[in-house]
Amino acid sequence: MDTVERLEIIEEIRRVMARYVRYADHHRWQDLAALFTPEGTFTPHKPDGSVWLRMEGREQIAATIGGSNSPDDTLVHHLFSDEIDVASATEAHGVFAMEDIIVRPDDAPVNDDFPFRGMHGYGHYRGRFVRVDGSWQIAELVQTRLRLDFTN
Repeated sequence: MDTVERLEIIEEIRRVMARYVRYADHHRWQDLAALFTPEGTFTPHKPDGSVWLRMEGREQIAATIGGSNSPDDTLVHHLFSDEIDVASATEAHGVFAMEDIIVRPDDAPVNDDFPFRGMHGYGHYRGRFVRVDGSWQIAELVQTRLRLDFTN
């Protein structure tokens, strides 16, 4: 694989992750889940390193992420520096620095389903990407956290 091919793959993967955060910000859960392979996984961790939960497959990813956010929530996701290593023409791995913010309306109830009014998180996405039928998809995404700040 030459340098241009490698750089094209890196850019395509950056675009997959850019769509991921845009779809999250706009509550487009089915579109977000479609970025994953049919059997893809998403595993967010807590700042202490323990697994928060593990989602498998597009349907569970869309339902779980969508169910944890109210339609009235404002979501903001940012991706910063990335490190993408191309293993082959069909597989790559990447680490993306990230920040996410959730703001719930002032009148939103604080309960077990929504235990906070605001959240500001920092961490990294670590992904394994595969090319399927000519397009790059997320086979595995792990979110690690450096810090989470909550407001009530």
